[in-house]
Amino acid sequence: MTSASGPGEDGDRRNVSDAAGVVVLGACAVWALVTAAVHDGRPEGVLLAVLAVAAGYAAGRICGALLPVAALCAAAATGVGLVVATPRLSPGPEIVAPLGHAGGTAAVLTLSTGAACCAAWAARTPAWRLALRVPAVGIVVTAGVLGSVGGCVASGAVLLASLAAGRMRDHRGAGFAGLALTAALTTGLPWAVAGKALPEGLTVSLEGQLTRHRIDLWHDALHLAHHDAALGVGPGRFGELSATATRTLLSDGKPHSAPLQQAAEQGVVGVLLLAAAFCWMLYTLWRSPRPTPVVLTAGAALTALAAIASVGNALSFTTVSVGAGLLAGLATARPLTDESPLRAVEARPAGDRLAP
Repeated sequence: MTSASGPGEDGDRRNVSDAAGVVVLGACAVWALVTAAVHDGRPEGVLLAVLAVAAGYAAGRICGALLPVAALCAAAATGVGLVVATPRLSPGPEIVAPLGHAGGTAAVLTLSTGAACCAAWAARTPAWRLALRVPAVGIVVTAGVLGSVGGCVASGAVLLASLAAGRMRDHRGAGFAGLALTAALTTGLPWAVAGKALPEGLTVSLEGQLTRHRIDLWHDALHLAHHDAALGVGPGRFGELSATATRTLLSDGKPHSAPLQQAAEQGVVGVLLLAAAFCWMLYTLWRSPRPTPVVLTAGAALTALAAIASVGNALSFTTVSVGAGLLAGLATARPLTDESPLRAVEARPAGDRLAP
């Protein structure tokens, strides 16, 4: 599937995508309030995350329309600058740094790599595209220098996916289907580990990488989810009900897995809404009028973020939520100026109109 279409069709696509986003994000906020009211929870964290995504998306749409390449470069530079200047993205006890802040750092570096690669594809000339890929490689190296193994691996994967996206201009739908499948498989890992559904040898191997403490938190989250599958225990209440968290000195009260946290605190509906928010981002990228390599690269970065969030605490950082919304907005904005020649390559004349 390609993105070639007339202005009217592009407008209709964006209206549908925007309406879907309003419904999904609104439902996330409302459900958090409902579950908090039932169980005396604290929905502020969820509401802040929803607001951060919406604000980032709106800012990305505006900046991407005015400065389609420069805004992406600025987003990438800002992300790296935040990580280098403030390695600990928010204050917290030192004991939780390996579980929490490492995931936040990896997520910001991954989104920054995605923005840099999108900027390269959005550039007008091959020389500029090559030049703008150098910062993307630099971000991968920076992640390694900072000791962020997850950030280095995820950023490298986004860079490789971006290069592959250049060969998929006529297969946009297949690319997004592959990203959705990848996200489903990676986010299913903590469920399989928590439910002891994996072979013992693989579980022992993963325990060495993920730490026993994290896996114990996942077990607690799954237990709480089974206790009240419909509504969960209420937003923000995992820390006070988890046996592992209460035994840990200076615990941050998080299970360090976004899907399991949603299941424990907001039930099955919360998990479905989290999945819907991710699917909405992929959908709006799929429907975007921007060139296929740009939107597939952004989709790859968001998929890598979903993988990081499934085994970490990345979505608890407002910086990450804003960055995810910003990247999606930048990659779906319709520039006020003429787009890169990539658009012309993706469409071929058929009579008196453009057709895929």
